Amino acid sequence: MTFGEKVRAARKARGLSQKELAARAGIAVRTIINYESGSRMPKSKDSYVRLAEVLDIDLSSLMDENAEFTIQASEKYGSRGRRQAEKLVKDVEALYAGGELEERDMDAMMRALQDAYWRAKEINRKFVPRKYREEESVS
Repeated sequence: MTFGEKVRAARKARGLSQKELAARAGIAVRTIINYESGSRMPKSKDSYVRLAEVLDIDLSSLMDENAEFTIQASEKYGSRGRRQAEKLVKDVEALYAGGELEERDMDAMMRALQDAYWRAKEINRKFVPRKYREEESVS
């Protein structure tokens, strides 16, 4: 079940309209529509938390590993890191399309690629201009 399908099912189970969910969660109605259609995903963990609270569901059932990965990349490396993480997830999912890999093997492969992503980011920190590294250490 995709994120959008989970949100829609939980919203309908609670008897809420998209407008009511948006008002209670403090999220725009258009954003809720985009979530449910699958054209957008929340950019911050806070959005996931607010949706989970309003829908009265467990946060872990709403978020998957890929969502957690992109949010961590966004928090650590900004919007560019988020875009890179989203592209990595999308490219790996495209590899799975029509494949014959078991779910367990797909998860292991995704975790290995995510680990490689984090290691590459750490290794490449030495190429970040010093003025930006100093700002990071202060924050």
